[in-house]
Amino acid sequence: MIFSLDKLPAAAHGYRGRFAPSPTGLLHAGSLTTAVGSYLEARRHGGEWRLRIEDLDPPREMAGAADAILATLDAFGFEWDGEVEYQSRRHHHYRAALDALVASGDAYPCACTRKQLAEHARRGVDGYVYPGSCRHGLPVGAAARAWRLAVPEGEVAFVDALQGEVGQDVAHAVGDFVLLRADGFWAYQLAVVVDDALQGITHVVRGADLLVSTPRQIALQRALGVPTPAYCHLPLMVNAAGEKLSKQTLAPAIDPAAAAAELRLALSRLGHAPPAGCETLAELWTWARAHWDLARVGAGPVSVA
Repeated sequence: MIFSLDKLPAAAHGYRGRFAPSPTGLLHAGSLTTAVGSYLEARRHGGEWRLRIEDLDPPREMAGAADAILATLDAFGFEWDGEVEYQSRRHHHYRAALDALVASGDAYPCACTRKQLAEHARRGVDGYVYPGSCRHGLPVGAAARAWRLAVPEGEVAFVDALQGEVGQDVAHAVGDFVLLRADGFWAYQLAVVVDDALQGITHVVRGADLLVSTPRQIALQRALGVPTPAYCHLPLMVNAAGEKLSKQTLAPAIDPAAAAAELRLALSRLGHAPPAGCETLAELWTWARAHWDLARVGAGPVSVA
């Protein structure tokens, strides 16, 4: 192990889940559904449910969104364990992880620009596949712009609790991916792996849009010598055009004043339609905790149109 976890607390009852929204916008039907599934799966196992605000990309963040997200979750009756974590306060952890990767030879500086990649790299599963231009040293006279993980050859495979067996040759499908961006901001892949490890997250329940990122995160966990959580990727919530609900697709924010109705919809989208008579938030949560079963949740996209 090259990245110290000496201060890692033990997870309650062997299960510690989390919900980690980004304050680039307000909660919409997709993010609410993910929160509901993540929360209920944790409670079903008698475990903890932690909350983390992933605020590492200031240019994309919406002013006041972090506080609004917390207020909305509270209005919906979510109860999280421990203090809310903010990635913007954890830069020293990410720096320690990068330093460890550099010391072990698993990370290297990169001078390539987006324009160069667009001209020379092929497309992969999530953007351009990095061709390894700087893997064996920077070009003469070039300055480092970013830091990348040297990804080993071979398939990274895991079994997702809902999506089944998943495998990806990260080196071929993605290439050596960025850990510290050229603009000075930490990359999502590094931050989420470090935070999940240091917070003792044992189970990650999130949206299927992040399924393609999971092999990269497992590759990074192996390089850092930290545990790999169990993964479950919930069905993607899409609009009438089949697009993922997001700020970019103009997904409307959920209304805390209609929390009971929104919670009922979220449960139904996850295969758990509450019976007549469950009308209040308290009644809906009581029913949901008693009846939650991941086997009732579908794996494919769900339209919220």
